[in-house]
Amino acid sequence: MKKLIIFDLDGTLLNTIEDLGHAANYALEKNGFPTHTIASYRFFVGNGVKKLITRVLPEEHRTDDTISQLLKDFRSYYDEHYCDYTKPYNGIDDLLADLTAQGVRIAVASNKYQSATETIISHFFPDVDFVAVEGQREGVNVKPDPSIVFAILAKAKVPKAQVLYVGDSGVDMETARRACIDSVGVTWGFRPEKELVEYHANNIIHNPLDILNFIL
Repeated sequence: MKKLIIFDLDGTLLNTIEDLGHAANYALEKNGFPTHTIASYRFFVGNGVKKLITRVLPEEHRTDDTISQLLKDFRSYYDEHYCDYTKPYNGIDDLLADLTAQGVRIAVASNKYQSATETIISHFFPDVDFVAVEGQREGVNVKPDPSIVFAILAKAKVPKAQVLYVGDSGVDMETARRACIDSVGVTWGFRPEKELVEYHANNIIHNPLDILNFIL
């Protein structure tokens, strides 16, 4: 039986792609660079905001100073517009309520910077008692490094055999593998099912409520 479920945030609990895309395009346009379609951002995100900004910049302009400026502009915009289009995926609210009712603990492990992770979780899931909400912090490696997963395990004090990691990307599946915990890849997020298979997801599901099958 699984007693702790660790969720990725973007593409797993919440569909955040439009707000992320608009924030990045704002930063690009403000600094005189070409923008990208919102649909293309599905393949730019997943490794933290710094990597996102690096990917969307023309290769010849990927200098530390330029990336730093765009990061500043991105965060300024995103912190004001994080919920313009973002919303939970269908079934997520019911899933979290069911897990809570069954005594399963819930945590979040995200590559989104910490302040935004906490703000977004508080906004969309104010009634959920998360055992931990871990985002990207200075000095801590982003996923697939398992450091933030280990931080969650230290807080929850749940054996790895009773933990499930749920995410929508190869980064998430690799994070779970490195942490030596079981993984579930979800197909409603940003990345194709093929990627989940390639990164050796232990399980793949198509509906949030299917996660309940793993806690029995």
